[in-house]
Amino acid sequence: MITDKKTVLFEHTPIPKAVLALAAPTVASSLVMILYNLADTFFVGMLNDPVETAAVTYAAPLILAFNAVNNLFGVGSSSMMSRALGRKDYETVRRSSAFGFYCSLICGILLSLGVVLFNSPVLRVLGGNGESMDALGEYIKWTVCFGAVPSILNVVLAYLIRAEGAALHAGIGTMSGCLLNIILDPLFILPQFLDMGAAGAGLATFISNCVACLYFLIMIMAKGKNTYVCIKPSEFRLNARIAGEVCKVGVPAAIQNLLNVTGMTVLNNFMSVYGDTAVTAMGIAHKIAMIPMYVSMGISQGVMPLVGYNYSARNPQRTKSAVKFTCAASLSFLAVMSSLMFIFSEQVIRAFMENPEVVEYGAAFMKAQAPAQLFLCMDFLAVGVFQACGLGLMSLIFAMLRKVVLEIPAIIVFDKLWPMYGIAYAQLFAELVLAITAVVFIVRILRKFERECKG
Repeated sequence: MITDKKTVLFEHTPIPKAVLALAAPTVASSLVMILYNLADTFFVGMLNDPVETAAVTYAAPLILAFNAVNNLFGVGSSSMMSRALGRKDYETVRRSSAFGFYCSLICGILLSLGVVLFNSPVLRVLGGNGESMDALGEYIKWTVCFGAVPSILNVVLAYLIRAEGAALHAGIGTMSGCLLNIILDPLFILPQFLDMGAAGAGLATFISNCVACLYFLIMIMAKGKNTYVCIKPSEFRLNARIAGEVCKVGVPAAIQNLLNVTGMTVLNNFMSVYGDTAVTAMGIAHKIAMIPMYVSMGISQGVMPLVGYNYSARNPQRTKSAVKFTCAASLSFLAVMSSLMFIFSEQVIRAFMENPEVVEYGAAFMKAQAPAQLFLCMDFLAVGVFQACGLGLMSLIFAMLRKVVLEIPAIIVFDKLWPMYGIAYAQLFAELVLAITAVVFIVRILRKFERECKG
């Protein structure tokens, strides 16, 4: 029964319907993730206490470290699962899912123990000092010391479940945790309720991640033999072949995440020279740009199982159709979003803040970033195709091109040519060049795949 269901979705369902079934829940959960990422900062900011707000800000790099583990074992294991499903190698599917689950669990435990054992040095490295040290310590206690394991497993389990086509369940689990966090934040943080400040934000995050994990674990146990996602300890092996295949895709994905963090740090440092107003304006513009960015990312992640399955099943026509339809759908959506961002840039910035200088800067930054979103989808689609096909090195090359070769040098050069405003156009330049490169590489990969299947 389980094989029939997967065969229907991956091999026989019309491409538009299959892409919609896989990508829609991923896109929905991506949009909820935007709210989730903003919730702690928003509600702690309502306290008008710089110390409490600083605690959440200082903790951000440590929380981002979770994404490296998520990408390493989530993306790596899910890519291997999809390709093994395409080959009908169900033993590898089970063992690669168990490998991803238990390696993530071990890494989460090690992260927690590391922060517990070296708490004071870690807080100082993050920037905590004086009054902010206590608030930062309380926030880290819940999000990392107690929360590293559920936070990491929450994301990794969603990847594993999505790999066999159960995108709806993956989306429900992710969204349930996100929505619960948004509900609990004001109850734990604000003075009219529990008045816990930053500690309340951390506790809300911890509880919501535990609930999401519980949903996934119950779902896997309830499905029993009707799922290939396996978390039995007996299926966990330190097998060199499985570890190599997972890391081939997962390590580049993890490095890509670290490069994105580096690029954002460089952007913030260059913008800070022009003062808090400019930084605030760029921050608002960037958060708005996250909406089309996360949608594009969700579409590319959602279609990965379909591409990976048919690539391994040696079905070039269906693989090519999936990529072409996904490209057309992403471009259509982002063309609308880019136009709205450009036309209504001033009104959107004003909705966040009425400061005239912030509105002026923010509107200019949004107009610069709007067309970049259109090209961004090709970057995400290319990386998704590379990861789905097991071409981890290619995804790493694209990550290096995007940040190290194109965007960061563009920030430096454009800032000199057009102070402050030029920084906002660095992403447009990088995405335009990368979009052209992405089209060339995707076409070459699909044509080569077609020739190999015919030969």
